[in-house]
Amino acid sequence: MRKHWLLFTQTVTIALALLFIVHTLKPELLPNAARSGVVTLYENTPLLSGDKSPAMGLSAAAQKAIPAVVNIFTSTLIKTPVNPFMDDPRFKFFFGDQFDTEPQTSSSLGSGVIVSPDGYILTNHHVVEAADQIEVALSDGRKAKAHVIGSDPETDLAVIKIELPGNLPAITFGHPEQAHVGDMVLAIGNPFGVGETVTMGIVSALKRDHLGINTFENFIQTDAAINPGNSGGALVDSNGNLIGINSAIYSPNGGSLGIGFAISASTAKKTMEQIILHGSVTRGWIGAGVQELTPELAESFKLSDSKGVLVTEVIRRSPADQAGIRTGDILITIDNTAIDNWGAMLETVSNLPPGKAVLIKLMRNGEAISLQVKIGKRPKPVAQ
Repeated sequence: MRKHWLLFTQTVTIALALLFIVHTLKPELLPNAARSGVVTLYENTPLLSGDKSPAMGLSAAAQKAIPAVVNIFTSTLIKTPVNPFMDDPRFKFFFGDQFDTEPQTSSSLGSGVIVSPDGYILTNHHVVEAADQIEVALSDGRKAKAHVIGSDPETDLAVIKIELPGNLPAITFGHPEQAHVGDMVLAIGNPFGVGETVTMGIVSALKRDHLGINTFENFIQTDAAINPGNSGGALVDSNGNLIGINSAIYSPNGGSLGIGFAISASTAKKTMEQIILHGSVTRGWIGAGVQELTPELAESFKLSDSKGVLVTEVIRRSPADQAGIRTGDILITIDNTAIDNWGAMLETVSNLPPGKAVLIKLMRNGEAISLQVKIGKRPKPVAQ
């Protein structure tokens, strides 16, 4: 008996030791592991190649995700100009109070997703960009004032925070890179202010870009109904894990036509962590405008193939200008990353830290040239 007991205790000890090692060194191997980085996040275990995650059922998926999706109500103060004659009794005798200068407010609504138990909420930049006051309503009926931590207009993402007692119900992040066209998804939000609503659809397309919606685009297209008020809400998979932040619809009249776009959760998480850590997003920049190299352009430049992008603009005194890059050059690689379209260049450069010196390979007048460029900081977009 004593021998069996000793064997049992040794097995338990070894198992706990292995669990501790995995939790410390490889927490991503644990299901729904809580990440303590910039903030505590819940993340689902990524699937191994060839594996397929069993769906829990749409009702269970909705019930899992709904508590983490909030309604966001914003109000904006409309300032009216003060008439210099307002205090003149003769002016009021003739015109009355029709020039009332009492401040007016306009209200708007949207949705958001609780991403951390301590109250961080991910939403769209356009939901909160002009807000003077923000109120968040949780699915359990609680309400709280929120303040903006930071936002990023170029991905249309923002992070706000609320203060409520206890751990809040945070969403579990999924893995949009493992999604497939045809997968079932749910869109959760507050369309038209009617209250929390769940709609169902499929993934219609992945990695949509060149839509002209944001500067940095990595959209999941879905036919799940997304309407005004859904912006900032959650797009979840059949297991209730977040794969996107609902952002935009294609519609001539403002209603859903089955073409909705959600910002990939991988993009959202990376942007969110920078905002929480620094209050804004810092990206690399070299100051060169490019266009994709078509077969016709490649032929005119006497190139054997159409790999690379054509430099069409170099901003004066920018890193590209200082490095000697010229209009008409064909960029081939940046920091050993092949550049074959405008989006690849934008993403590669923006992911490089400002101040880093990288090697750029290009073609000029049929000759291969290598230049070293010191990455600059991407300027903030000009407010429209």
